[in-house]
Amino acid sequence: MNERFVLGIDAGGTHTDAVLLACDAGAGNAPQGEATPRARLVASAKARTRHDNLPASVSEVLAVLAKAAPNDAFGKISRVTLGATLAVNALVQNKADAVGLALSAGPGLDPRRFAMGGHVCIVPGGLDHRGVEVSPLRPEALGEAVSAWRKQGVVAVACVGKFSPRNAAHELAMAEAVRAVSPDMPVTMGHRLSGRLNFPRRMATAYFNAAVERLHNEFLDAVEAALATAGVKAAVRLLKADGGAVPAALSRREPVQSILSGPAASVMGVLALCGGKGLRQGCSLLLDMGGTTTDMALFINGSPVVDRDGMLLQGRRTLVRSLASVSIGVGGDSQLTAVKKGDQLSVRVGPLREGPAMAFGGTRPTLLDALNVLNSVDPKADADAVAGDVAASVAGMSMLAASLGVAVANLAREAANNALTQVDAAARALVDEINARPIYTLAALKAVREARPERALLVGGPAGCVAHRMARALGIPVETPPHADVANAVGAALTLPTDALEAYADTGRGLLHVPALELNERIGKGYGLEQARERACNLLKERLAAAGEQDARVEATEADMFATLDDAGFGSKDIRVTCQVVPGIAAVVAEDRP
Repeated sequence: MNERFVLGIDAGGTHTDAVLLACDAGAGNAPQGEATPRARLVASAKARTRHDNLPASVSEVLAVLAKAAPNDAFGKISRVTLGATLAVNALVQNKADAVGLALSAGPGLDPRRFAMGGHVCIVPGGLDHRGVEVSPLRPEALGEAVSAWRKQGVVAVACVGKFSPRNAAHELAMAEAVRAVSPDMPVTMGHRLSGRLNFPRRMATAYFNAAVERLHNEFLDAVEAALATAGVKAAVRLLKADGGAVPAALSRREPVQSILSGPAASVMGVLALCGGKGLRQGCSLLLDMGGTTTDMALFINGSPVVDRDGMLLQGRRTLVRSLASVSIGVGGDSQLTAVKKGDQLSVRVGPLREGPAMAFGGTRPTLLDALNVLNSVDPKADADAVAGDVAASVAGMSMLAASLGVAVANLAREAANNALTQVDAAARALVDEINARPIYTLAALKAVREARPERALLVGGPAGCVAHRMARALGIPVETPPHADVANAVGAALTLPTDALEAYADTGRGLLHVPALELNERIGKGYGLEQARERACNLLKERLAAAGEQDARVEATEADMFATLDDAGFGSKDIRVTCQVVPGIAAVVAEDRP
C-alpha cells in the first residue's frame, strides 16, 4: 500500500497526546461523494502537560511516540497538525492575560456598554458605515492609559473601531499610539480578524485574541522546537474552532481562531474514529472529558452542528466561525470543594485544577479519585473502570472524608453526582441553544425541526471511568469508540486545511476592500458580484499558497449585492463575499483487525 505518515499532537490542560497515522496516498484529495480514504493508527503516546515547560512536554511525548513508531517513520511525516485546550482552559480558569481595550466608536451608543475587562480607554473619533471619517481620531489619552495599564499588569492591547472593516485608519492610528509608549506591547486590531460589521462581537474577538496570544505563540514555539529536535521537517498546522486547520504562520496572527481547537479536535476525532458509523442517522451528543474540562458538541445525521452566530466565550459572541460546542470546568483532575453544614454535605467539582489526581501522583483528591473509590467497590456487572493507583485515591479521599466527618463512599458519591449534574445541565443548555435557531451543520442547512440526542459518544482520558454513570445521568446510551483516550490527537492529525476571507466592494467609491489582508484595490462602476466572488477566492488561494498550502479547494459561502446611492446620489453597488475552504477529515481510521 502506498502510505504516508501524518502526526497529530493535542496539548490539553492535563496531558499532551500524540498519534502517528499511516494514510492512503489519496487521503485528503478524494472528490466530494467518493469513498473516504482509510488511515491506520501506527502509534500513540501520552505525557503530562508541564505548563511551566511546554517544550519539555512536547519533547517527552514525541520521545515516547518515537519508541513505539517504526524506525524511519519520523523522517517520512508529511504533515503535522496541532490541537490545544491550553487557551480555553486559561479562559475557563480565569488565567488568561490581562488586556487593555482601546475603543473608537464615534456617534451612537456608548461603547462602554459592550466593553470587556477592567482596562478600557475610549478614544474620541469615528467613521460612518462606509468608512468615511466623520470626526478625527484624538489618541492623546490612549498614551496615558497604556502607561497606567503596564503598571497594572496589562501585557497586551486590543484596538477596535466601530466601522474598521470599511476603513482601518483609526485602528492603525490607535495601534501606533500604543507602540509609541510601549514598543514591545502586542497589539491586536479588530479589522484583521474579521470583515463583518458587528462592533460588540469584533470587540470580543479582538479582546480574546489579545488575551491568549502569548500562550498561543509560546505553545507553537515549543512544538516547532521539539519537532525540529525530533527530526520532523513537515509543515505545521493548527486546528481552528470550525474544524479546519491553518498553517502555523497564519495561526500566529489570529490565535482567537484556535481557542476552541480542543473541542474541534474532539469532533473531528470522533468523525475519524467512527467513520460515520453510528452517526449517520439522528442526533448524537459528543462528550470529551479531559483532565481539566469537559467539551460538548452535537452531530446531526453524521455532520457536526455549526454555530452560525459565532464562537461563544464567557457569555460573549465573537466573529469566529466555530462548531457549536461548550466547555465546562469539570475533568478528571478537577478539585473537590467539600463543605458540611449540619448533616448536609455539599461537594463542588471544579472549575480549578491544581495538578493530577492522587491516583497519578497528585497531592489533593480530584474527581478521578472519587470515581476510583466508587468503581473499586461497586459490585455491579456494568461498573466503570478504575485508573492509576486506586489505593492512593482511596487514601486521599478517606483523609478528606475524615476531616469532614463523613463516610468516604458518601463523599465520593456526592462528588460524582455533582460532576454529572454539571455535565447534564451544560448538555441540555447546549441542545436548547441550538434548537433556538435554524440548525446548520458542516454538510448543509438541515431540515431538522429539533435536535434531541439519542446517544452520546464519550472520549477522553477518564472516559472508561465514568461511561456507565454518565449514561444513567443523561438517560441515553453512552458509547466509547476505540482509541477514545487519544481522540483529539487523531482528529487533529486527520483534519483538512481550511481558511476564510471576506471581501467588500463599493462601486460608488470604486474600491474593493479585504480587511484581513489590509488590501484596497480600485474597481470600476461595472464591477459585479461574480468578479468579486472570483477575486476573493483567488486571494484566499494565494494566502494559503504563501503559507505552504497548495491547491486548496475554495468556494464562496456567502455572496450578496445591494443597490445603494453613492455620495453624488447616483446608483451604485455594495457587494459582500465570504469564501472559505470547507472543513473535513482526510481519512477515517480503519477498525483494528486481530
